[in-house]
Amino acid sequence: MRLHWLLAGLMSAALWTAPPAVRAQTPPSAATPAATEIVEKRSFELAGHTLRNGTTLPTLRIGYQTAGTLNAAGDNAVLVAHFFSGNSHAFGRYAADQPPGYWDAIVGPGRAIDTNRYFVVSSDTLVNLNVRDGRTVTTGPVSMNPATGRHWGTDFPVVSMRDFIEVQKKLLDSLGVRRLALVTGPSMGALQAIEWAAAYPEMIDRVMPVIGGGEIDPWMLNWLDIWEAPIRLDPNWRGGDYYAQGREPPVAGLAAALKIVTVHAQDRPALARFGRAIPDGQDPARRLADRFEAERAIDEAAMARARMSDANHFLYLTRANQLFLNEYPSTEAALARSRARWLVVASPTDRVFLMEANRDLLATLQRVGRPAELAEVTGPLGHLNGVVGMAPLAERIRAFLAAN
Repeated sequence: MRLHWLLAGLMSAALWTAPPAVRAQTPPSAATPAATEIVEKRSFELAGHTLRNGTTLPTLRIGYQTAGTLNAAGDNAVLVAHFFSGNSHAFGRYAADQPPGYWDAIVGPGRAIDTNRYFVVSSDTLVNLNVRDGRTVTTGPVSMNPATGRHWGTDFPVVSMRDFIEVQKKLLDSLGVRRLALVTGPSMGALQAIEWAAAYPEMIDRVMPVIGGGEIDPWMLNWLDIWEAPIRLDPNWRGGDYYAQGREPPVAGLAAALKIVTVHAQDRPALARFGRAIPDGQDPARRLADRFEAERAIDEAAMARARMSDANHFLYLTRANQLFLNEYPSTEAALARSRARWLVVASPTDRVFLMEANRDLLATLQRVGRPAELAEVTGPLGHLNGVVGMAPLAERIRAFLAAN
């Protein structure tokens, strides 16, 4: 159970994998309905897609899933964008014996985002971290470059948050979506939702960024640089050139990077359960190499996660985050383009996107004349409250969707 919980902080966590303290915070009135939809992972492909920096990718693929039915007008769609280490599995199950998506508590039949009413779409991003998990579909450095017959590596062009949106836009076009009743997502998904609101304001009715913020300021730029530093310092990284036969990937560096993300994304109570326990056979008071249980457990989870991921994809994702709203002179200029109603959801104990950053986002939205309100998602997990603790906000989300 402990490993499952820690992996939940690293992967597309679902409420069922959360520790008892998280599950216990969900009151009966907000409990998830028993039925969970079976969803299908599909693949979307494009040829000759030009990125915002002018580079053209000869081919690209992303995975996606849907639930519900698109109406004749094409205007009852909801887009759910995923967090940094997530993928398209935001809701439903791939099979009856498989775990549900990370937001299944609020997306599905009769839930806050009701798939009996809305056509809900969630897609993998380009350069998705989960490229080796056997389920995620993505194009990035690990993909084959058709011009060379070799893996792209760091010859793959830099992609921005806006590039994620442009690929999603083409996916939605292919599905017949003309308007989004809501665009939402947690963490990096919140940044994508905000980028959507600036890029296609005429297409969006409501925006709900969850555990995000209105800018990647110098403080956050440096945190992202700290996240990726262990990869760059791993001698196996070789400047991103580690795909050739006989070369070892920088798994140790990637695991260390994921450990930083995991601790950064949780609050103190989330790890307090370890106390100062010491694993059998370890004695940190006598040997410098010995560990505390809190260290060992997260190391184990991070290494398991690293083996399903790719280090270059991690670096490309951090850069895409650093390029959030990079085409606008300021956050205010970007948000001034929006015509939508907003619900900003923040975790008071978030150590990644601080509460004050969300208050700044709310103030900016109000300053540019957007109807906007703030809701808090609480629990012991800090930033991750917005991934696994959304069920208590179900009625608030329903009211937001019903507001004119």
